[in-house]
Amino acid sequence: GLALLDGELRPVAASPGFGSGASRYSDIVRRALATPANTVIDLALDADERAVVVTAVPVSPVSGALQTGGGPAGVVLGVRGAEQALFPLLSRGPAFAEGSETLLLARRDESVLFLSPTREGANALRRSMPLDRPQADAELAEVAAVLAPDRFANLDNYSGTPVLQVSRRIRGQDWVLAQQVNAVEALSGANERRGFLLATLSLLLVAIAALAVAAWRHGSSVQARRQAAELREKAAKLQRQTDLLHTITDNVDVLTVLVDREQQVVFTNQATAVAVKSTIVGIVGGSLAGLFGHATAAVLGQLSEDVRRQRAPIHRVLPLALGGALRSFQTSLIPVERIGERRQLVLLVLSDVTELKVEEQQHAELLRNLVTTLSDAVDLHDPFSAHHANRLSEVAQAVARELGLPDEDRETLGLAATLANIGKIMLPSDLLTKTEALTAADRNLLRKHVDYSLELLKGLDFAGPVLDVIAQKQELLDGSGYPRGLTEQQMTLSGRILSVANAFVALVSVRAWRQGVSIEAALEELLRGAGTQYDRRVIAALFHVAENRRDWSQWAAM
Repeated sequence: GLALLDGELRPVAASPGFGSGASRYSDIVRRALATPANTVIDLALDADERAVVVTAVPVSPVSGALQTGGGPAGVVLGVRGAEQALFPLLSRGPAFAEGSETLLLARRDESVLFLSPTREGANALRRSMPLDRPQADAELAEVAAVLAPDRFANLDNYSGTPVLQVSRRIRGQDWVLAQQVNAVEALSGANERRGFLLATLSLLLVAIAALAVAAWRHGSSVQARRQAAELREKAAKLQRQTDLLHTITDNVDVLTVLVDREQQVVFTNQATAVAVKSTIVGIVGGSLAGLFGHATAAVLGQLSEDVRRQRAPIHRVLPLALGGALRSFQTSLIPVERIGERRQLVLLVLSDVTELKVEEQQHAELLRNLVTTLSDAVDLHDPFSAHHANRLSEVAQAVARELGLPDEDRETLGLAATLANIGKIMLPSDLLTKTEALTAADRNLLRKHVDYSLELLKGLDFAGPVLDVIAQKQELLDGSGYPRGLTEQQMTLSGRILSVANAFVALVSVRAWRQGVSIEAALEELLRGAGTQYDRRVIAALFHVAENRRDWSQWAAM
């Protein structure tokens, strides 16, 4: 049928038999009125529930006609039976297999609508399926066609039959044309060829295997003899290397032990066996605690874990009880990443340094006695400077502790402070005890005591830079000090501490020509030189220390 409808969807003219059927296609007509530049074509069901192709063409108003609004004046509506006009087109073209089928599909909200009839007998526009099937394991071919047209798919179709499918979108419509063919039928020829190829390949592999076995049988004896000779040679080489290793390790007095993550002994040498009064065979395979005792094993075990975590050697001097005697050992723990199948091993190397430690203690005691003797000699030579060395050492170490210097630096600074005035024994006694004001010549001679100190001490073996610190006792940041006139950048922190401590002790102590000043006055005097002559940080540390050391105030009268 054919009809002309006005803008209110009322029939203006219609072909015979069209009747009032236009109301069934109102949705299509409204879409045409809403898009006046386009013709709308869609499928619908007529009054007899048959699929029809509906074409709606907007009609522009006649020039000069009265009309409200700017849209089309009406619509020309054409209706044709889809069974005669559309669906026969779907069966044209070559049939790829007996089970091939062509479907016309469209997405309607969250469903797939079948616009064409199916092989199973479902009429057009009467069948649909949801896009999302929560209980399904795989997507259906028709869903894949409307969601992602223009691609190939190998899926089950609406009837559960595996199909090969190609699809494409129809221009100007939301329709999708899907061509399906039964996968089993389509691939039957390919499967036959694949079976033939597999059978041929299997026979070929069997033939190759037979040839390989024959070749192996022929050459196995030659290869076996060659491998046996290589193994004998490698075994002999390994034995030589093992003998060399044991010769070296068993003839040194250094204890060597290799342990794994479970603290089990993997290797040791003869020196270790002698030290613990056992044998190498009795040690290897045992625990570290069984070798050294639980206390020593606990210390070495913790250090071993630190070595594994840091992946770097650790060196310590440890007191260890071996063979019932407590001795000092220079202990090195070295990480060994892998030996054979064993991983994360630690090599313990222990060298007995007990006698060396005793000698070091004797040397240190001798040095302390020498320092005390020299300090006493200075006190006897300059009675007005008695106790100066001890006071200087006490103040310098207190300031160093306040500034957080390491123990080694504090020990070096204390020793330097004790020996700093040793050069005064080279000066005339009447100069040191002179009660009148010093002349320029007196001051020049007095300044030489630093060089004398360095000259007297240069032959002694100190553990730290003691002489360098002594050399900076009288130096000032602005370069006005002596004996070298060093500046701030040339002075060390220990030298700056000794310079401030020396000035402080000199101010609060009695001298031949004056009495000592109070702690407050001495600090005020030093504060005036902070930043120019003395280090501000050192001055601040001295202020903090002096607040808690009121006993220093007694030095002004002694």
